Parts: sequence; structure tokens; C-alpha cells
Amino acid sequence: VFMKGSPAQPLCGFSNAVVQILRLHGVEDYRAHDVLQDPDLRQGIKNYSNWPTIPQVYLNGEFVGGCDILLQMHQNGDLVEELKKLGIRSALLDAEKDQEKK
Repeated sequence: VFMKGSPAQPLCGFSNAVVQILRLHGVEDYRAHDVLQDPDLRQGIKNYSNWPTIPQVYLNGEFVGGCDILLQMHQNGDLVEELKKLGIRSALLDAEKDQEKK
């Protein structure tokens, strides 16, 4: 994730939203790069992805999109499937099972 701030201390609402979505799915082990620390990185990643905004999310090195795309994937279930392709089981699947038991 290329973001403003860090997962422990996001410095914009969109970066915070990405961190929260990943956290909901139980994804804690990922690399985050604070683009505010390096103006060249901030512009370079925008040029690389041809995406004008930060944060930017990459799964297995492949550009996925920004906060809006990740939120949409979360809402429609695509993020669960994409994580599964990476060998990551979304924590939301376990939460659904817990709800079914009640």
C-alpha cells in the first residue's frame, strides 16, 4: 500500500479507510510506504500506475486501485476472492460463520 502515513497512523481519511478495510479482512502483514516522506516516490507511483490519487493498493505486485476501488471490492465480495488467490483467508468469512452459529 502506498499511503499517506503508516498503518498505525494514517494521515488522511482515504489511507485510513484502506487500513480499516484490510484490518476487517484480517490482513495485517503487508508493506506500506509513506509517500509523504518522499516526493519522488509520491509522484513516481502515480506515474507508474497512471492513477492520480493516493492511497494505491497493490496485491501481489499488481495494481488494484485506490480507496474507492478497494471499498467497492470489499462491498461486493471481490476482495475476499482476491485475497483467496493470494492464499489469505478473509477474517470476514470466519465472522459470518460465527454469526450463523448464533
